[in-house]
Amino acid sequence: MSAESGVPTYRGHGGIWYKYKWEEYACQAAFNRDPEGVLDFHELRRIEALKCEPHSGHDIISQVQKEKPATVIVTQNIDGMHQRAGSAHVIEIHGSAWRLRCEAEGKIFEDLNDGKYQSRKCKCGAWLRPDIIWFQDMLDEATVREATNSISTCDLFISIGTSAVVWPAAGYPNLAKSSGAFCIEINPEETELSPLYDKCIRSTASQGLNQLFE
Repeated sequence: MSAESGVPTYRGHGGIWYKYKWEEYACQAAFNRDPEGVLDFHELRRIEALKCEPHSGHDIISQVQKEKPATVIVTQNIDGMHQRAGSAHVIEIHGSAWRLRCEAEGKIFEDLNDGKYQSRKCKCGAWLRPDIIWFQDMLDEATVREATNSISTCDLFISIGTSAVVWPAAGYPNLAKSSGAFCIEINPEETELSPLYDKCIRSTASQGLNQLFE
């Protein structure tokens, strides 16, 4: 979804982790070692994300959700693009670049500024870290539980642009299929999980969604 808006991917062809070492910018050890440098990196990612706009695929999903409020968005993206397009029920399994958290007090703060952080330290004096899932982090159990419950009870499951290699998201198509959902894959490329889908659309996110919901 986000790549079509111009947001650089992290793992895909030409992704951020081909250019930068995650060990220096995307793990707790790096943050402990150099919190300001890590925050500089993620602040830049926020600024770059704001230069991009939601595309027609985001708008279609938002409209579908308005017409069918039970529609749930489960995303690995952290850029908040769905919310900018007007979507509401978004489960962000890898967190959000627009939140910070204080590990000392266990508090989470929204930070919806112009890209730059409003504050890099909590009032308690501790550094605030991005509320996203870094390498070697554990996923938030409540978030995973919410995503799993939604997918295991859905009747239509649409996978858009995922590589199908990052867990637990890679297991969601099987979960939906085994629960009786009709499963659709929108992806320019075939994935390892393509054979299990009831329908595959080899196109970009916006083209595939337009084809489904025109």
